Amino acid sequence: MNTLVALCAVGAEKILGNEIKHLGYKLAGNGTKAAPGRVSFLGDDDALFRANLCLRTADRVYLQLASYSALDFDQLYDGAYSIAWQDFLNKDSRIVVDKVRTYKSKLNSEHSVQGIVHKAIYSKLGDVWHMSSLPESGEQSDIRVYVDENQVLILQDLSGLPLHKRGYRTDGGIAPLRETTAAALLQEMMWRRKTPLHDPFCGSGTIAIEASLYAFNVAPGFGRRFAIENLPFFNAERANEIRQKEAEGIRTDVEVRITGSDIDAAAVERAKKNAEYACVMAGRALKSIGISRHIPRPDFVQSDFADLAAPYDSGLLLCNPPYGERLGDEEEAAELYRRMGSLWTDFPNWDIGVITSNESFQENFGHKTSRIKKLKAGNLDTSFYVYTRINKQEK
Repeated sequence: MNTLVALCAVGAEKILGNEIKHLGYKLAGNGTKAAPGRVSFLGDDDALFRANLCLRTADRVYLQLASYSALDFDQLYDGAYSIAWQDFLNKDSRIVVDKVRTYKSKLNSEHSVQGIVHKAIYSKLGDVWHMSSLPESGEQSDIRVYVDENQVLILQDLSGLPLHKRGYRTDGGIAPLRETTAAALLQEMMWRRKTPLHDPFCGSGTIAIEASLYAFNVAPGFGRRFAIENLPFFNAERANEIRQKEAEGIRTDVEVRITGSDIDAAAVERAKKNAEYACVMAGRALKSIGISRHIPRPDFVQSDFADLAAPYDSGLLLCNPPYGERLGDEEEAAELYRRMGSLWTDFPNWDIGVITSNESFQENFGHKTSRIKKLKAGNLDTSFYVYTRINKQEK
């Protein structure tokens, strides 16, 4: 059994934890509170690949190589040296201790911790392989170190590129929403495929596309590769079997009503193109198991949100409107949020979810939220405003 650590947006730990449990894996830590932006879980060898392929809200997945106490640099070095690095790295691997984070620990110099761990890895591999230097001509392997209250975690990256890079978005436009954040918003709203969904500020189409992948049960990682595929313990044959099994779970027999709109014609075209790539990705997964079916594309149209009207009696409006500090000045953002009050009237029985970093959104929007969820979206501290208006029995 392996211990894995998945990273996510700060504030989305519970959402990610529920997703991990839904995949059939057990959370580690005996129910203790997860560290900000991190969820640890236990998984078999399949989980090393499957978690990367299937998790929608995780930003990265790591394999935990060691957990030990260290009060000084000698203990830090000895613990790192004790790891059987030869089992996790190739002889030509380019090893990078990419990040170190310390919290309430005697070892509080991140740069020094980085250097000590890096030295321990090379010393161990040199001793085991009887090499005075390593060629480092192969693929990069990233190692991350956390020192929390004197407890050291040494992790190996299994993802490579961040998992929000699904492979379908060729052009994100200005200030795009991360795919993993969009997936987290859908889960926070407890959205179900039978509920109509519309994004009135669709931009690059991320929310609608992530909703489609979820609705049709398409694993988000079908269109890309992962760092684990370059590591010595990777089982390519088993990974292919996992891909095929997940492809068998794709649903093409369900009706969904997912749409998006934007006042910017270029944004609409960008969303259509990205959706096409995403659905082609799903189609290729189906073809790999001998099924020639297509995943319906979300519908995108050019329109000012003020000209919209609810196409169904109830549904979900989910959006990432322009932020003042990102797409314009604060007053422009405030005026936009005041105008967005029309959505409340034009979509009278629809739930509404809005993510923004603008603290005055609720005041300008003119309606009291049902709840506010704090999320760290990229480098921005954002708030997700949830307005629940549909009777639960109607969902």
